[in-house]
Amino acid sequence: MKRCAIFLSLLLLFSFSGCQKAYYSTMESVGYDKREIMTDRVEDARESQEEAKEQFASALEQFKSAVAFDGGELEKIYEKLDDEYEDSEDKAEDVRKHIDKVEDVAEALFEEWAEEITEYSSSKLRVASQKKLTATKNRYNELIRAMRKAEKKMYPVLAAFKDQVLYLKHNLNAQAIAALEGELSTINSDVEALIKEMDKSIAEADSFIQSLE
Repeated sequence: MKRCAIFLSLLLLFSFSGCQKAYYSTMESVGYDKREIMTDRVEDARESQEEAKEQFASALEQFKSAVAFDGGELEKIYEKLDDEYEDSEDKAEDVRKHIDKVEDVAEALFEEWAEEITEYSSSKLRVASQKKLTATKNRYNELIRAMRKAEKKMYPVLAAFKDQVLYLKHNLNAQAIAALEGELSTINSDVEALIKEMDKSIAEADSFIQSLE
């Protein structure tokens, strides 16, 4: 419990200062090394993608409900769609921030690892460590490519969501609902493609975490 409190205090301190090197050094001084930080951040990024996937699916269902509108207050339909769009936008931003954090600690970890390899007096151990570093980097590159690919899939979907929400806002009538119906097929396909990329990225994260353990 005390260690958790220390971690939380340090996290808040260095979030404000933005000094990542000092953050990593301080965390290591309390027994929390870069490898552990990286594992935690990959897990956090994975979780943020799971949440984003669920949110985009929820937004899609709300759009389907709007298209099936059969009387009632259009203002309420608009408000629900707008809420779903804003929640989706927030989740997309969370994903981006978590991937950025993974990249930051990965850069620090690999830089430190490469520097420490030069300190070996045993050539056999130095070669073995270099091979492990190269393998870990390769797995990491696969992970980050999958994460960024999934992230990029979110933005066209968000743009389509925003267009439809704005159009409905400016035209609270049956014609606006008809316009939504015309775009539903495209949005549905885009969300399905996004979810597939998210699933691939999540699987890559699981694989990478296992390789670090």
